[in-house]
Amino acid sequence: MISLFRSKPALIAPAPLTAKSKIMETTYYMVLDMKTIRGFETIGRFNIGNNSHFAHTVFNQLEGSRAVSESNILHLDFVEMRDGLPVNLNMISCTLDQLSENFKTITRETFKQYNLEGRKNNE
Repeated sequence: MISLFRSKPALIAPAPLTAKSKIMETTYYMVLDMKTIRGFETIGRFNIGNNSHFAHTVFNQLEGSRAVSESNILHLDFVEMRDGLPVNLNMISCTLDQLSENFKTITRETFKQYNLEGRKNNE
């Protein structure tokens, strides 16, 4: 799903290829867009990792409205980077207070995923 509200496409740099792999791995991002006088501008991005189930679970916990319109000031885009190309999977609009809670949720869940869940799998 592509956002119809952008004045120009957001640039999301693909993850660099490693020497081991010639196939790019799929990664997931939460991208923060803010409405400006020039249209929507990307002002932040969270790397959620390459686990599809985890990324969808995190996005589904976020606060905001799925009814996104031109009048909304803040958007969080759920983006999958596949073969170096961004694919918008979903989008929510949110208030500043909701955005604050969403940042807490994203940070808490990714911390748990990278530090606690990974530890369980290695034991």
